[in-house]
Amino acid sequence: ISYFQVYIIQVSVGNHQWTVKHRYSDFHDLHEKLVSEKKIDKNLLPPKKIIGKNSKSLVEKRQKELEVYLQTLLVKFP
Repeated sequence: ISYFQVYIIQVSVGNHQWTVKHRYSDFHDLHEKLVSEKKIDKNLLPPKKIIGKNSKSLVEKRQKELEVYLQTLLVKFP
């Protein structure tokens, strides 16, 4: 049985708001494309973690970091 975490992230710009539901790997794939095609900072995305990746504290911390990541992308690519 496989177990994976889905992050539920609120993204907002002005009066518009979205709820994004994805695995970390989806964000990582997007980030890799943006790094290669748009030359964004490769350190912008929170790093992968192998040990304790499903601990509650890491999940909560990563969720907040992913929110910041998406908000930063929206500023760079309005």
